[in-house]
Amino acid sequence: MTERAALEELVRLQGERVRGLKQQKASAEQIEEEVSKLLKLKAQLGPDESKQKFVLKTPKGTRDYSPRQMAVREKVFDVIIRCFKCHGAEVIDTPVFELKDFDIAGQFDPMIPDAECLKIMCEILSSLQIGDFLVKVNDRRILDGMFAICGVSDSKFRTICSSVDKLDKVSWDEVKNEMVGEKGLAPEVADRIGDYVQQHGGVSLVEQLLQDPKLSQNKQALEGLRDLKLLFEYLTLFGIDDKISFDLSLARGLDYYTGVIYEAVLLQTPAQAGEEPLGVGSVAAGGRYDGLVGMFDPKGRKVPCVGLSIGVERIFSIVEQRLEALEEKVRTTETQVLVASAQKKLLEERLKLVSELWDAGIKAELIYKKNPKLLNQLQYCEEAGIPLVAIIGEQELKDGVIKLRSVASREEVDVRREDLVEEIKRRTSQSLRIC
Repeated sequence: MTERAALEELVRLQGERVRGLKQQKASAEQIEEEVSKLLKLKAQLGPDESKQKFVLKTPKGTRDYSPRQMAVREKVFDVIIRCFKCHGAEVIDTPVFELKDFDIAGQFDPMIPDAECLKIMCEILSSLQIGDFLVKVNDRRILDGMFAICGVSDSKFRTICSSVDKLDKVSWDEVKNEMVGEKGLAPEVADRIGDYVQQHGGVSLVEQLLQDPKLSQNKQALEGLRDLKLLFEYLTLFGIDDKISFDLSLARGLDYYTGVIYEAVLLQTPAQAGEEPLGVGSVAAGGRYDGLVGMFDPKGRKVPCVGLSIGVERIFSIVEQRLEALEEKVRTTETQVLVASAQKKLLEERLKLVSELWDAGIKAELIYKKNPKLLNQLQYCEEAGIPLVAIIGEQELKDGVIKLRSVASREEVDVRREDLVEEIKRRTSQSLRIC
């Protein structure tokens, strides 16, 4: 067995151990310890020529949610997971309710995986339909070069970064006062930084900075700008360039980013015509971190990575607030149709029909009473958020049809018994809408 094959076998066995601990409901600390061992083994495999995509999140503590909150979370995660799987992700050792991170690892040509991560971010936020959004993009190499030519010492890089990153919340004057008054930066250095970080735009801004007499002479900045120009080419091909803004104030506080960084914010509709939309909070973020995984490799091999994380807790809050404001009910069940009866003594017919629907893969249920009142059955659907009711009646049985009722519109239509499954599937196959 080759060294790589032996490592792959160790990874497989360790993965099984992690899964076994989760099935046994072991402590979070024990699971996290074994997940850490799994990560180290994966890091030892080093870069692979094949494309690796994975969704990874270590377990955290659990908390209780109401049925309404659980329903919102299930819908949000359904959108996220479907999108991740659409892009070929392999789900690695994680509970469903922790799937919010997507990463691509391996040595590839510049900006192709980075562009796909931005595409995924836009797909998820568009599918959730929580409002207009904008994805701000920058590059840590451009920041390094910009601070260097402006006169920021290496020792002040991190603290000045944190100040610049506040520009989406406070004015430039406040940021400058913090850098000069609290962090000891010279006023002229702060002014030079201000000339850059207040700029934002698209590929035209990238091209403009490539001609900047000072910035273009810095090797790091030049590399970052060239990669951003290439990135915008791919984003245009993906059809999302209108959602992306090159923003020189985006600094991201985490030290491990090495290249492209990005952050998605929801936009608030402008109060007056002509005003720019205002950002009302980050809902997703990510970037390139080429040095992090190698830290776990005893041989120090470099494993380039780029990824994104969806801010699910903030999205949950936004969705719940909007649903509450709209006074909309949230489905607390995945049931697609309730099998109901219009008269007494039709339990056998209900049981036969619900069994047919189950066998066809349709999520169906019925009231556990022999002779429930039709009104009570309809009210149950409204309370639980079940969208359809398949009503059996004596006349329908004679005519060979089932009355299919839309709970929302209260419209009813007779559907032939043999066509019922396809009609229910057609009506319930619409794309998921959160709010």
